[in-house]
Amino acid sequence: MLKKILSTQPIWQENGLAIIRILIGAFIVYHGVEVFLPEKMAEYIKWDMFKSNSIMPYLGKGAEFVAGAMLLLGLFTRIACLIIIGTFVYITFFVGTGKFWMDDQYPFLFAIFGLLFFFTGPVKWSLDNIIFKK
Repeated sequence: MLKKILSTQPIWQENGLAIIRILIGAFIVYHGVEVFLPEKMAEYIKWDMFKSNSIMPYLGKGAEFVAGAMLLLGLFTRIACLIIIGTFVYITFFVGTGKFWMDDQYPFLFAIFGLLFFFTGPVKWSLDNIIFKK
C-alpha cells in the first residue's frame, strides 16, 4: 500500500475526479440557490457595488445555480466551467478585493476548480458521456 501511495502513478483517477466534480457542483449549486431567496437577494442589492446595477446579483447567483447544476450532472461540462470561471473571477476581483491569496480565496478556488474541469472534462458518471458517446 505504501508503495502505491509513494508512486507517481494515479490512484483511482477517473472516479476521484468525478467525485470531486460532483461535490464542487453541489457546493456551487448551494451558493446559487440564494437566487430564489428574496430576502437574501435584497441584502446583496444593497451592497455599494450593486447599487447602480441591481441585476448583477441575480445574474451572478443565477449563473452559480445553473453552472453548478451543469457541473454536478456533468452536462455541457466545459461550457459550465467557462461560466464558473467567469463568475468567480468576477466575484474575486470586482465584488471582492482581488486578494485571492488571502481574503478572496474561496471564490478564486472555485474558479481554479472550473479550470481543472475545463481541462479534464466531466470524466465519468456524467450526462456528457451519455449524450456524446464516443
